[in-house]
Amino acid sequence: MSDSDFTGFRGTEFERADMTGARFTTVSLNGATFRACEFNRVVMRGVEMVDVTIDGEIRKLVVNGVDVAPLVEAELDCRHPDRIRFRPTAPEGFREAWDLNERLWESTVARARLLPPGMLHESVDGEWSFIQTLRHLAFVTESWVGRCILGDPSPWHPLSLPWDQMHPRPGVPHDRDARPALAETLALRLKAMAMMRRVVDGLTDEQLDRRTEPLTGPGWPDEGETFPLRECLLILLNEEWWHRMYAERDLAVLEERG
Repeated sequence: MSDSDFTGFRGTEFERADMTGARFTTVSLNGATFRACEFNRVVMRGVEMVDVTIDGEIRKLVVNGVDVAPLVEAELDCRHPDRIRFRPTAPEGFREAWDLNERLWESTVARARLLPPGMLHESVDGEWSFIQTLRHLAFVTESWVGRCILGDPSPWHPLSLPWDQMHPRPGVPHDRDARPALAETLALRLKAMAMMRRVVDGLTDEQLDRRTEPLTGPGWPDEGETFPLRECLLILLNEEWWHRMYAERDLAVLEERG
């Protein structure tokens, strides 16, 4: 098809647009970028997908009649044998996962220290910088461990960083542009990691199967919500795994730049 066959929306940016139930027919999305978008229950028929990259949470993705999500998960576990240890089921497994996570991050931080300090604030392909990644993981731990498990209604440090698309919430910091030094950021990060360490060290089967108390006060997760304690810990481990993978990927690019 030629350009004249399409209505011109080239370069248009749609931000916080609700397109639930929308239909796209004979639409060119070549070169488009989708960030923090939801595609639940999407149906695509007669499409062309060549040289496409998808990163995110993928469950029940059926391609030409085949659910490829389990295949992707199995391949990731094959490529990264330690990954399965980040899905523990028993208290000892959670302790072992956190032991491993601490060792992996120690190696990643040592790698980052070899770069000039300014490069740790650089973005690769629009992703968070290394410093921002550490700040975000502090936020994740404060939210799912400090707020949900330990019951602190406002556990966040001013430098903690929520995800970019989070709407401002009372009492929750969101200073994306802050540029703390690595030492200051690591102090925040290690304090949050120590919080998780205290929880897993004393973890029991009974605690794992218990639900958290309803949350109080504004923040994230939302006031009034309650979660299985197991789910809180698994969410954190998943975040730890993926953000270290992203950090390692981007450190490789920064090393080439340097």
